[in-house]
Amino acid sequence: MSTSVLFDAPGPRARRRHAILSVFGVLLVVATGYIVVRKMQDANQLQGFMWKPFVTDRSVWRDYLLIGLWGTLKAAVISIALAIAFGLLFGLGRLSSIRPIRWASGVVVEFFRAVPVLIMMIASYGYYSRSGVFSSETAPLAGVVTGLTLYNGSVIAELVRSGVHSLPKGQSEAGLSIGLTESQTLRSIQLPQAITAMLPALIGQFVVILKDSALGYSITYGELLIWSKTLGSAFANTLPAYIVAALLFILINFTLTVIASRVQRRLSRRGRTTVREAAAVPAPAEAGSAG
Repeated sequence: MSTSVLFDAPGPRARRRHAILSVFGVLLVVATGYIVVRKMQDANQLQGFMWKPFVTDRSVWRDYLLIGLWGTLKAAVISIALAIAFGLLFGLGRLSSIRPIRWASGVVVEFFRAVPVLIMMIASYGYYSRSGVFSSETAPLAGVVTGLTLYNGSVIAELVRSGVHSLPKGQSEAGLSIGLTESQTLRSIQLPQAITAMLPALIGQFVVILKDSALGYSITYGELLIWSKTLGSAFANTLPAYIVAALLFILINFTLTVIASRVQRRLSRRGRTTVREAAAVPAPAEAGSAG
């Protein structure tokens, strides 16, 4: 029985070369980190008094960081909800058996996937500001949400389409064999399985939405990044303010990833339990077997 591998196992000379390159890479990273830390120390950015306001002054959190964090979470939550609705709608449209709907959905999805998020934010903000659809206070938030929804919703639509196509063909055949139509089979059988399978990629897209909300900085939306800059200007500790903002982003993304992992495990466990329960049901006795 032959075994195929992508790469040949390295020989003694290759292993020695890899070890040397690894040591060199570690030394390069350490040297770079030392230079960065030394430069920050020379600029007094790592002194204790730079970090003191974060633990002694409540206004740092009340008047800056928490306001920015609320702005980031608000834009992200609204965008995630609308992007899911957009993605499911146009994802199902791309899977429709009606050719005009499938073609129109494909044009919409491919167009908004190709346009950068920042351009859509700026264009939406400009339109909302001139047309008066939203007030001057709400227009920046609406611009951020519009850009994030259109781009990430298009990505989610593609995830839905690829997730359904990745399922075994027998899933759709089973639905049709019991009398379901193609649309009923798609909604009742294929789509739930596809969503469970694409959950990791879907959560990854939610993390992208959360991080891309920082692009609202360009249209004056008050999110965490812009408030961190304001905090750094007010307390003359710009670098520590950005570091704290980065830690908050990491904490939120990590929490989102943990929640997604638990949801995926629960869905997988539910599926296995359902299969075991179905297998435990005794088969009905054949007619005429008695007597």
